[in-house]
Amino acid sequence: MSERKAFYTKMVGIALPVVFQGLLNNSLSFVDTLMIGQLGEASIAAVALANQMFFLISLLYFGVCSGAAIFLSQFWGANNRTSIQKVLGLSLLVAGIAALAMAATSLLFPRQIMHIFTDDATVVLRGSQYLRVVAISYVFSAVSQILATALRVTGHAKTPLKVALFSLSFNAVGNYFLIFGIGPFPAWGVAGAALSTALSRLLEVIILTIIVYKRHPVIAIRSLDAFRLDRPFLAHVVPTSLPVIFNEIFWSLGMVAYKIAYAKMGIAAIAAINVTEAIGNLFFVALMGVSNATLIMIGIKIGEGEIEAAHRYARRFILTAIGIGLAMGAFEALFAPSFTRLFNISDTVRSLAITCLYVHASLMTVRSINIVIIVGILRSGGDTKYSMFAELFGVWAVGVPLAFLGSAVFKLTITSLYLLLGMEEVTKMFIGLARVKGKKWVNDLTTIH
Repeated sequence: MSERKAFYTKMVGIALPVVFQGLLNNSLSFVDTLMIGQLGEASIAAVALANQMFFLISLLYFGVCSGAAIFLSQFWGANNRTSIQKVLGLSLLVAGIAALAMAATSLLFPRQIMHIFTDDATVVLRGSQYLRVVAISYVFSAVSQILATALRVTGHAKTPLKVALFSLSFNAVGNYFLIFGIGPFPAWGVAGAALSTALSRLLEVIILTIIVYKRHPVIAIRSLDAFRLDRPFLAHVVPTSLPVIFNEIFWSLGMVAYKIAYAKMGIAAIAAINVTEAIGNLFFVALMGVSNATLIMIGIKIGEGEIEAAHRYARRFILTAIGIGLAMGAFEALFAPSFTRLFNISDTVRSLAITCLYVHASLMTVRSINIVIIVGILRSGGDTKYSMFAELFGVWAVGVPLAFLGSAVFKLTITSLYLLLGMEEVTKMFIGLARVKGKKWVNDLTTIH
């Protein structure tokens, strides 16, 4: 097998399971929403608002897992098993403590949490019921996501996909029985949905743990030494990992700021953007699969000491991102009218959504390049501070000011504003490409001083 063919075979082997798992999560989440929707609008709102707690903690998980993947890939390439265990130990401690804190808050203060979002008594009551039951699942998810990350880095990306398929299917079936009280099961409504979610996440972490300890000794922690973190190790890992976590937090706040700006333009504008993003998220899943492969494959090459190969891989991944972006952009533009027919919206909103989808499609290639560079290439080389700078400069120095100027000052239409906000992606692309071309992004993180 040629080197180039081996490259693409490995890329597909890592990316496709991530893509399938993302699509699986989205599709089963849609089924869950349909089931809960049978209980009425108050139940839909209650679960959606209550799940903001999981959304917040999942951002932390993503940051921790992304930071861990940087070091795991390089240590895996360097065959440094001791450091792999310590990275996993630190990741489990950080994510576990955060998960316990969030779970305790949800368990003890569910009504107060719900009142942050709404004063509707029915929504608060049902949301509180959901939070009390689902809270413990935050801990299960923390462990599952870290183990899944370690398995992907070590070349077993299909394993977490198979386990997720099983646990999410269990969740969907459990929802059916526990929400509606089928057969001998009680009809617990939203509390039933929460219990099904908690049980499915418990099942997922149990299966992943069994697989890891039976088949993958490198990532199976068998000694407390993995949790004994000395100062040199922390000084080596934390400065590289923290920017990744801050990146995710402030990026999400930027997305909230965008929503505030959109909200100033009326209900039709908000609805059109929500439809556009719901469809766009399906394409985002594919891009995240490629960026995962980028981070892991380049990180391993750096760990192996093959720096020139790392630069070659970076160029190849950027060209791949361009090809994928062009193909997905063309597909999205071609089927934009068909996509919008899946939603029960007015003709006015549908027309706006179609135009926004055309804009989204036109920027797909730029967005594809950015995800591969920022989430994949720069992070793989430990260049996380610059990666954070590129992301947050685009959002906060370009995107957010333009969003509020366009909506509040210049009174642009939603489609014009959406196009203007594409400048965020264009800015990030130039910043990222300049960094990759300068070759200053590669840092060998395998040596701990």
